[in-house]
Amino acid sequence: MKKVPRMTQATKMVLREMLADPAAHYYGLQLIKATALPGGTLYPIMARLERAGWVTGDWEESVAHIAEGRPPRHYYQFTEDGAEQARAALAGAYRPGQRRRLDFGMPWPDLPGIPR
Repeated sequence: MKKVPRMTQATKMVLREMLADPAAHYYGLQLIKATALPGGTLYPIMARLERAGWVTGDWEESVAHIAEGRPPRHYYQFTEDGAEQARAALAGAYRPGQRRRLDFGMPWPDLPGIPR
């Protein structure tokens, strides 16, 4: 059984962003811009989520990056059970009476089953 990744504020921000569209593929710079986290914070989080089996990561296979003059992207996507585990972890992180402010003033979508 894989271990649950540390639920830091930054990890929660990444999970909330990815849960906005759980079936989508996300690349690092996209998540950096959406969460305002630095790369030195985001990429270790993604590595922990991969080790926990919540997300998979693969390099893009198309050669579109050559035409666009950029390096290939490393895409992340929730595993079959990863989105459900992320929802459960975020919901479990809530304690009644606790003042919560995970978004640091940023707009986040309302997600079913995850209290704000």
